[in-house]
Amino acid sequence: MDFIEGEILPFDKPYRWTSFDVVGKTRWLLCHKLHVKKLKVGHTGTLDPLATGVVVVCTGRKTKMIDELQAHDKEYIATLQLGATTPSFDLEKPIDATYPTEHITRALIDEVIPTFRGEQWQVPPMFSAVKVEGKRAYELARKGEEVELKPKLLVIDEIEILSFDEQRMQLTLRIVCSKGTYIRALARDIGQRLNSGAHLIALRRTRVGNIRIEDCMGFEDFEKMIEKI
Repeated sequence: MDFIEGEILPFDKPYRWTSFDVVGKTRWLLCHKLHVKKLKVGHTGTLDPLATGVVVVCTGRKTKMIDELQAHDKEYIATLQLGATTPSFDLEKPIDATYPTEHITRALIDEVIPTFRGEQWQVPPMFSAVKVEGKRAYELARKGEEVELKPKLLVIDEIEILSFDEQRMQLTLRIVCSKGTYIRALARDIGQRLNSGAHLIALRRTRVGNIRIEDCMGFEDFEKMIEKI
């Protein structure tokens, strides 16, 4: 493999790692192995620290393909906790409000979920990397500042109910969506459409374009691979 000329590396991002952690670790390992001080390395789409799954890293001249790869659709497995919300729409922040769930049945779930297929206008989460006057929204949110984020048009190609635990009020979905979709914000919107609340308690990205989770490697695998170079 020629990492300086350019390679595309699919990783299974560990829990609590940022996408930048994945890039930084890749760059450090390669620079150390290749005895170079600098190497172009970038990723093709941010994945939240509390999510796991596919993060595609490009090196060398293949970094020119990042925009192209970012445009591909993505697939996720998401588990939502119904009846409660958090400021970050996931487990990064503690629950800030609870809502009734007695009216939520499998029949209601079956009725509501298909309404999310197709084009959707979605307001990004405040705890996101969206830029507001040159600053990241999450930086402002962590300072306690509130700003109005503009809704963005996206497409949800598929949304499938995998399971619904009526006792725990936990809903697991498979979602295929366009670039720029925030699954945390989708959880918020589903909660609202169910006349309740919801937040994300688990998220795994299982595909980016044609790259599936089965194609991805962990960093132990990657280290063993480059040792053989």
